Amino acid sequence: MRIIITCLLLSLGLFVSAQDSSIQKKDLISSAKLFDLSFTTKEIDTLYSDVIDNIANFKAMHNLPLANSVPLSMWQTPVLPGMHFNEVQKTILWKLDNTVQLPANKNELAFYSIEQLASLIKNKKISSLALTQFFIARIKKWGDTLQCVISIQEDMAYAQARKADAELAQGKYRGLLHGIPYGLKDLFAVKGTKTTWGAAPYQNQVIDEDAFVYTKLKEAGAVLVAKFTLGALAMGDYWFGGRTKNPWNLNYGSSGSSAGSASATVAGLVPFAIGTETWGSIVSPSTTCGATGLRPTFGSISRTGAMALSYSLDKVGPICRSAADAAVVFNYIHGTDGKDGSAVNKPFNYTPNKDIKKLKIAYAKNYFDKIKDTSRNEFKVLEEFRKLGVQLIPVNFPDSGVYNFNIMDVVIGVECAAQFDEMTRLNIDDVLTRQAKNDWPNQFRTARFVPAVEYINAQRHRYTLMQKVNEVMQQYDVIICPSRGDGNQSAITNLTGNPVVCVPTGFDKKFNLPTGISFVGNLYDEATILSIAQAFQKATIWEEAHPARFK
Repeated sequence: MRIIITCLLLSLGLFVSAQDSSIQKKDLISSAKLFDLSFTTKEIDTLYSDVIDNIANFKAMHNLPLANSVPLSMWQTPVLPGMHFNEVQKTILWKLDNTVQLPANKNELAFYSIEQLASLIKNKKISSLALTQFFIARIKKWGDTLQCVISIQEDMAYAQARKADAELAQGKYRGLLHGIPYGLKDLFAVKGTKTTWGAAPYQNQVIDEDAFVYTKLKEAGAVLVAKFTLGALAMGDYWFGGRTKNPWNLNYGSSGSSAGSASATVAGLVPFAIGTETWGSIVSPSTTCGATGLRPTFGSISRTGAMALSYSLDKVGPICRSAADAAVVFNYIHGTDGKDGSAVNKPFNYTPNKDIKKLKIAYAKNYFDKIKDTSRNEFKVLEEFRKLGVQLIPVNFPDSGVYNFNIMDVVIGVECAAQFDEMTRLNIDDVLTRQAKNDWPNQFRTARFVPAVEYINAQRHRYTLMQKVNEVMQQYDVIICPSRGDGNQSAITNLTGNPVVCVPTGFDKKFNLPTGISFVGNLYDEATILSIAQAFQKATIWEEAHPARFK
């Protein structure tokens, strides 16, 4: 991820003309002193080109009209004035198949759906303890191979599993996650465990708090078996112990930053895991590894107890093997504890096996037109929906007309640097494993040169972006977009807060690695995009494809 920022110290009266030749490296050294900072010559050499690049970005922003009436982006909520949402939660009719049996080959349990495992547990065909032992054994066998595990919570897991079994014996069944093992991205605090954030300076960190999402899963009866890797401070797939691998080909990384959650889930080390996304950190590893990843509406799940990277962008979501599984997990973890000012309680009125033919389903024609190879899997997705009787509507996804400069890089750069202010000031960033131009240490340093005026005006332009995207989105139930390729859908929907679910669509011809598609929905309408994703998966086989090494 490239974060572009500059050294315009307007607030200090040190305006620098936006001409490349006017900014010299010596100017950056002098300017840093004004902020009580000291950068080495090597650090200045690394960030210098970003400063030059960003001048063009700010000039593009300055050329756009911005009326005085445009407010600062309401970044604690994606809701615009005049929006109204259903507030009534209906009962979801989950129908467990009570005929599910244990497989002759026990290893097949690794790839059973949540509903299949729930049926086995509820009908006492397997105990939670036995299932937990099974998955912990797989984690021990394959965790180092994939470099996806930071810690195995063996004692805690067995205690939670025994409790689940005891409650079931007493006739108390908490629901579909009762006794089901899972893993957490290791930026969620759990009392009595290390919470490393994937970064060397914090590898022995213990936080005396239980994250909201962990508490919700514990209340649902789920069993925490492991905490999984993330790229250091939630960037990429490199962490202090190495690089998390792609289960389909160990020569490739899993992408990030929810690297371990996606890799472990696809390899069948857990039935599901929890990830987070600031910009791409659920969708990217899910697409790369062949998982189903749900990045919910901003604020749908409280972030209490999670590492904060960007308060206006951070989101929590499940990484699973199917949309049906993602719906089950989201049902138990969405909502708020009142501690996260951005989080809200909104209903999740999901209908399993919903008939989608009456829904208004569009596809981003402007994005698909940029894909010259029409044999790619994205086009096969459209054909599948037509076979299902869906009348696909071509639409131009809001992009160049409303995203004329890089709002994301300004917003994410400043907010992330603010969260790790002391790391930069005290040179703790030198301990981080990766130190290249596009890694956090340099990005945090560079962000110190963004003036407050530019950050605020970028947020105001973000508000305008939210309005224009909503004008299009409200006309449809979902817009189908390529998960990869040309276009700014990922940046735009992360800025607006719209939910996205990505699902596997097969494999590419060049590397034989998973491909994916994204379904973009309206605010707080995770139910619809999950229903559409489930319909696609019922008609295809890709969520049932598992890497041979781990079967």
